[in-house]
Amino acid sequence: MLFWIIIGLWFFSEIGLGLLKRQASDRDRGSLERIWLTISVVVPIGVWLAARGVGRLASWSGLLYPAGLALMGVGLLIRWVAIWTLGRYFTTNVHVAGNHQLVQRGLYRWVRHPAYAGSLISFAGLGMALSSWVSFLVIFIPVFLAFRYRVQVEEAALREALGDTYERYCRKTYRFIPGLY
Repeated sequence: MLFWIIIGLWFFSEIGLGLLKRQASDRDRGSLERIWLTISVVVPIGVWLAARGVGRLASWSGLLYPAGLALMGVGLLIRWVAIWTLGRYFTTNVHVAGNHQLVQRGLYRWVRHPAYAGSLISFAGLGMALSSWVSFLVIFIPVFLAFRYRVQVEEAALREALGDTYERYCRKTYRFIPGLY
């Protein structure tokens, strides 16, 4: 039951964000659509594979399922905190406001893209909760690559708009994981 509650919160929060926070933009370069298409394809495939026992880690499922649920929840929380921290600067597509200010507080002190990092943690958690190493890889790798493309698009837009300010920020922060990447 907790699994479906988390999935529901995740799904409806993303739909709500999409409806409320989308801005007209010519900078997105299809990155939002790429993320949604990737998720729409790989998650059902990963769930289907797990349901058929492909790559099942039966002896680990008693640990992987609750750990995966916890990661899904933590990832959602990180994403929501990051979005809340960005406030009016958050949009679902790549858009830089005319008076855009670089946010460097909260989670943004340590990483440049904590909202995406939170999403990736949630997808890793989903893969773990399914207790299948194949499902984990089928879901996580393509989703990571879609988010990585999105980050490249977003960082190019921010470099163009904010120049040296963004370059200095990039030199002192990591993309997703403090001290690693």
